[in-house]
Amino acid sequence: MRDCKGRFAPTPSGDMHIGNAFCYFLAWLAARKEGGKLVLRFEDCDTLRMQRGAAEQTMSDLAWLGLNWDEGPAPGEESGPYFQSCRTAIYDRAFDELRGRGLVYPCFCSRQDVRQAAAPHPDESSPVYPGTCRTLSGDEIRERSRLRAPAWRLRVTDETVEFLDGLYGQQRCAPAAEKGDFIIRRADGVYCYQFTVALDDALMGVSQVVRSHDLLSSTPWQIYVQRLFGYEPPAWLHIPLLLDDGGRRLAKREKALSIRQIRRCYTPEEVVGRLACLAGLQSGPEPCGLEELVPRFDPSALRREDIVLPPDFFARCRE
Repeated sequence: MRDCKGRFAPTPSGDMHIGNAFCYFLAWLAARKEGGKLVLRFEDCDTLRMQRGAAEQTMSDLAWLGLNWDEGPAPGEESGPYFQSCRTAIYDRAFDELRGRGLVYPCFCSRQDVRQAAAPHPDESSPVYPGTCRTLSGDEIRERSRLRAPAWRLRVTDETVEFLDGLYGQQRCAPAAEKGDFIIRRADGVYCYQFTVALDDALMGVSQVVRSHDLLSSTPWQIYVQRLFGYEPPAWLHIPLLLDDGGRRLAKREKALSIRQIRRCYTPEEVVGRLACLAGLQSGPEPCGLEELVPRFDPSALRREDIVLPPDFFARCRE
């Protein structure tokens, strides 16, 4: 691996919950085990979903846990800015390059249009795009633009994307067959996740991505975008999700147990010890420091299955 640089990439749409912390904890250990650095950036392109003060609270929570970073929201950093909402000009330039190369086109299809055209599987939540708008003439584009603003899709070739995940092994995907041409800019002008994340990781020099395995299926599309611009993709480590004691995925919108709540009842060392126990880095939840866990970290030894949070693990928060 080239010089290691990992990243934290929170979405400031609410308080950081314990599942987020578990992911950032492992990302921190993975980078520090390689003697690497960490960059903090905020994925806030869709500003309507963001919550005032959430970024500041997240930085406070990370610092409280000891999950420090080497590069992030501060003046004078070379690869900033570190909020996606401030990087629109960067995305515009990349989009214009793709447009100049004929690799994007306007799409006027609604979600319902795509589902109907994708029959015989109209009920799938993410059907393969059938290319309805791929060959529209200039006149057709102008006429449809009078009625609605288009989204913009990336033309996808038959290229196969392969990569090695640090926990789930060799992965192989044919983007054209599995999703088809995909949207990189919405009709309201907001750039989409696959596009922005791929560019941000590349331009910030991120060489190691640690994140939850629910994003494993997104990886081929991000690699595809990075290759279009000649960037070398990072190394990937997808980790199991942390679930609540009912087996449900933790979510900010469901008011999952937050670090802000936990801070009132536990010390950082107590929380780190519990995270280490959940990750299998120690047998029990005894308090410990981050630095003593670095030499013990082995990504190949992590569990593959999702982890259910024991009901009494943070019992003091319920007292």
